[in-house]
Amino acid sequence: MMTTADKKANEKILRDAFRTMDPHQAQEIRESYYKAIEGIHALAELLEIADAQQPQTAGPLLTEHLLACEAIDAMKKSLLGKIL
Repeated sequence: MMTTADKKANEKILRDAFRTMDPHQAQEIRESYYKAIEGIHALAELLEIADAQQPQTAGPLLTEHLLACEAIDAMKKSLLGKIL
């Protein structure tokens, strides 16, 4: 597990990378990140609703919903959201 000092060091490295990279490239990364987050949230919600509408719930659609939730949790660990 990363220490607070490690996280701060990585955050600084990321911030510096974004400051020095081509602004167009940084903007593309920013836009892609936000699209991905928005898309994963929408996917998770739609799968949950679709599962609830099935005659027998807690099936494959709910499994896919839970996988989308895992992806959301993984993205919460990303420092990109914090620095973008």
